[in-house]
Amino acid sequence: MFRSLRQLLRLAAIARTLARHDALGPLVELMRGPGSAPVLLRGARFFFGRRSEGQPDMRPGEKLAAALVELGPVFIKFGQMLSTRTDLLGDRIAADLAQLQDRLPPFPASEARTTIERELGAPIGRLFAEFDDNPVSAASIAQVHFALLPEGDPFPYREVAIKVLRPGIEAAFGRDIALMEWLAELCERTQPALRRYHPIAVVETFAIIVQQEMDLRIEAAGANELAGNFAGDDSYVVPAVDWQRTARRVLTLQRLAGIRMDDRDRLLAAGHDLHDILAKAAAIFFKQAFRDGYFHGDQHPGNMFVDASGRIGAVDFGIMGRLDRQTRYYLADMLLGLLNRDYQRLADIHFAAGYVPSSKSPEAFAQALRAIGEPIFGRPLADISFAGVLGQLFQIAQTFEMEVQPQLLLLQKNMLMAEGVSRQLDSDLNIWTLAEPLIEDWMRENRGPEARVREALAETGRLVERLPRILRHLDTALTGFAEGGLRLHPETIRALGGGRRAGAPWWLVAILGIVLLLVLVH
Repeated sequence: MFRSLRQLLRLAAIARTLARHDALGPLVELMRGPGSAPVLLRGARFFFGRRSEGQPDMRPGEKLAAALVELGPVFIKFGQMLSTRTDLLGDRIAADLAQLQDRLPPFPASEARTTIERELGAPIGRLFAEFDDNPVSAASIAQVHFALLPEGDPFPYREVAIKVLRPGIEAAFGRDIALMEWLAELCERTQPALRRYHPIAVVETFAIIVQQEMDLRIEAAGANELAGNFAGDDSYVVPAVDWQRTARRVLTLQRLAGIRMDDRDRLLAAGHDLHDILAKAAAIFFKQAFRDGYFHGDQHPGNMFVDASGRIGAVDFGIMGRLDRQTRYYLADMLLGLLNRDYQRLADIHFAAGYVPSSKSPEAFAQALRAIGEPIFGRPLADISFAGVLGQLFQIAQTFEMEVQPQLLLLQKNMLMAEGVSRQLDSDLNIWTLAEPLIEDWMRENRGPEARVREALAETGRLVERLPRILRHLDTALTGFAEGGLRLHPETIRALGGGRRAGAPWWLVAILGIVLLLVLVH
């Protein structure tokens, strides 16, 4: 009772902000239909009116983004996550939310100093030779200060960047995530059409991501792993972690310097070859997603720089994505199927992977895939947006109830960012044209006929390795049965027999099968 009242009061304040930006419209459209949730939204829209503080010609997604910025850190982050859900919001609104800038006014340097000293257990003067009180960036969760380490410090880089969590950010996130959980529960209870989007699971995933971002040791570990994957690669720079000056609320990294990836004029003025930069970016993205299955989850231009030697550097490792080998194979098979126009095989891949329920028609799904593949067939690779293709695939989820992995949505978001930067630097060049040889080599090595034979042989080898252990377990079970019979718990016997005293015949058949297997093996 009190929980609902508290959340309703908070919800009224949020609705007032949304209404001020005329941003309730997209939400009403999203939750159209019967139920208490859309009734509440329509009521809020009527009660608070439409008093847009933005430009009258702003798109609905732009109005929603402006309202989320005013609502604060949690809603900015949530909007950024929702920008990957084109299946839920549509292309235009999702694209507008993807432009959300995670920038807030900085908090006082005195509070940053207090946090650093408390977390690291030493005064600022002993930790750093110099500490710049003016933050270089301030985002929803943390802000960054530059500093200089003392002479002779064991960390090999004197110039460092220090990320410090905002004071009280954990409490603020806890309050607003509780509200989102309440709203998600309300959606699932009152909006049957929205249940397939799993709003509760979406909020839970968001909560996990935010909790990880608020432990800067996790971010340090992500940077460290990514750096290890690119050890010896001169094209990509991941800042080193100063573990001695890193704690839950403080992260100290090697300071990187360079020009933003999307600053075309400055890159040209500095003498950089744009084609070379894009080739490196394509290779880096490919290696992360396909070679390693571990990628930077927020590769927007503000997080990527080009240094004086032409290397690409990255910062902000709070969101990282993982793709297991099977998912990478799925992506490769999907791309091959589309380019070869083998839509039935592509449909079979989706059903075999469990992305589409077995109750759906593979033939109908193949026809939907044909609608995606045919428009791109025969077109130059430079003219194809693979992120767009992936987005179209996710859009047919509504009809076929596909279970789309959050990591794939994160990958699509990064692909869209990469394509956007590519076209901004060189409108005649698609980044995937540069990655094509790498993609072809990887597919040939991992998904070609020889690779499939190797995979089958490896699986057979693993089975042979396990066979002695399996047989030992079977032999032990059979010996126990021969010496003392098969003892089952009374409840198990009742369950097997459906409540009757007589045993179920299926387990007798299973035991006979074990005996026969042992006889054949020996």
